[in-house]
Amino acid sequence: MKKQSNLSRLLQCAGGHRYFLYASWILSAASALMALVPYWFIWRIMREVLETAPDFGKAEGLVRNGWMAVLSAVLAVLVYIGALMCSHMGAFRVATNLRIQTMRHIVKLPLGAAENFGSGKLRKIVNESSGAAETYLAHQLPDRAGAIATPIGLLVLLLSFDWRLGLLSLVPVVLGFLIMMSMTGAKMQEKMKEYQDALDDMANEAVEYVRGIPVVKTFGQTIFSFKKFKSSIDRYQKWVIAYTKQLRMPMICYTAAINGVFVFLIAGGLIFTRGGVSREFLLNLIFYIIITPVISLTLTKIMFQSENAMIVDDALQRIDRVLRLAPLKETENPGRIQDASVELEKVRFSYDGEKDALKDVSLSISSGQTVAFVGPSGGGKTTLANVISRFFDVQAGTVKIGGVDVRRIPKKELMNTVSFVFQNSRLIKASIFDNVRLGKPDATRQEALEALKNAQCQDILDKLPDGMDTVIGTKGVYLSGGEQQRIAIARVMLKNAPILILDEATAFADPDNEAKVQAAFSRLSEGKTVIMIAHRLSTVAHADRIYVVKDGRIAESGTFGELKRQGGIFENMWNNYQTSVQWKVAKEAGES
Repeated sequence: MKKQSNLSRLLQCAGGHRYFLYASWILSAASALMALVPYWFIWRIMREVLETAPDFGKAEGLVRNGWMAVLSAVLAVLVYIGALMCSHMGAFRVATNLRIQTMRHIVKLPLGAAENFGSGKLRKIVNESSGAAETYLAHQLPDRAGAIATPIGLLVLLLSFDWRLGLLSLVPVVLGFLIMMSMTGAKMQEKMKEYQDALDDMANEAVEYVRGIPVVKTFGQTIFSFKKFKSSIDRYQKWVIAYTKQLRMPMICYTAAINGVFVFLIAGGLIFTRGGVSREFLLNLIFYIIITPVISLTLTKIMFQSENAMIVDDALQRIDRVLRLAPLKETENPGRIQDASVELEKVRFSYDGEKDALKDVSLSISSGQTVAFVGPSGGGKTTLANVISRFFDVQAGTVKIGGVDVRRIPKKELMNTVSFVFQNSRLIKASIFDNVRLGKPDATRQEALEALKNAQCQDILDKLPDGMDTVIGTKGVYLSGGEQQRIAIARVMLKNAPILILDEATAFADPDNEAKVQAAFSRLSEGKTVIMIAHRLSTVAHADRIYVVKDGRIAESGTFGELKRQGGIFENMWNNYQTSVQWKVAKEAGES
């Protein structure tokens, strides 16, 4: 199948607005031709001046031709403005549709796939790639139509008055075009891709760096502690300097060629006037000297348009990269969830298709049971939670909720069945009420307030000027990590899903906030199936069952007492934990 061109694809996105784009090209071409008309009136003015010199009183057409030149120039500008108005109407529609198309696909992706892609890259693709398409259609395509029409009109003018001088004027055009070709083409396309890749890496790492600024400040670190961010800047710097040096000589030659037309005209003038200078030749020579700067301007426009075409091609490829990510498959044979149980049967999962993050995992969690996943970092605890909530689909085995394979549960029903509280719960820049209501969009103010009270958030509301209507973020107030966590818990309480996953939810809370968060958890967990991921082993002592996850497998399982008596991994972890707690208490006692 023949690949659809970028232009036809963008026109397809424009829908009915594509006719505005067509109109913009016609108007831009007409404006470019109109912009050459004043030069003809200037030629008439110069001819009349030379014919009547030195008695300029006989030059009766100077004022009329001058005004006609001005009116032609104004008309060309007005037509060009009309072209831009039409192109922008079409371009805005295309950018809007591209963003809608991309965002609709993103919301269909598994949550884990979107997270792995990188929030910085996704933001850049959605905003900047669609913006590149908008700029291309709004400015560059109309300018291309004008750049095509201008040489045609110029060719007519250059060959109409003195074909010899006209051909000489075209020599630097040919030279400049040949040099320009050496700077474009497939090699330039690859360089443009490398450039955009470097920008993407910096954008993604910058987002991660900004998110980590509190850690940097807390521990007095510098940018060098973020090696990935610094490396992305270094790679970009190295690429830009090398690429600039590579194009330095071709660009110098190109600039000299397109601006050297006067050299050819003066040389031609010396050759053609060996027998004397006629009035007509002098008129034409002056006219060519005046009009030839348009040639260099037109060539430069064409060169930048070829670069801009590569930019939009790369932008569409990046959008396609997101659109090629497989969406979360919706079932055609939905099952009915019977209860809040969770079951995994011989589950295998890999993030990269090579190394397994989960290997032949089987476990069963009864409805209403509280279980905990513990184990060394990187062992697969969070991955287990991810596949249960279908952030990712497993490569082998089955994950069941309420006796139904999660792949047969409609996405909306699955999200209503499972709630999450993460280590670093994120709030949007909106009021506390709006943040809480994300858990249940049709909730009343009274329901949201009740959820906030149950989540131990009353002290937060009391200290804020507008209570539940206080805006959080850059346009409002800032809350501590523990306070944000409690509001996130209120959101989950309002949602009231039967299965609750807690991923190190108290990791960043201070002692006072931790006590309130734990109280909120106790209220939240009533009557629910709870899956806890914990490093603080004291928080899992009352779990109905504990699974020790190591190297992607369930290494041990049992109650707190059973695991302590087994003398295995958990007992060793518990002893180490107790030692660390005792050391901390002893250290604090010594300091006091």
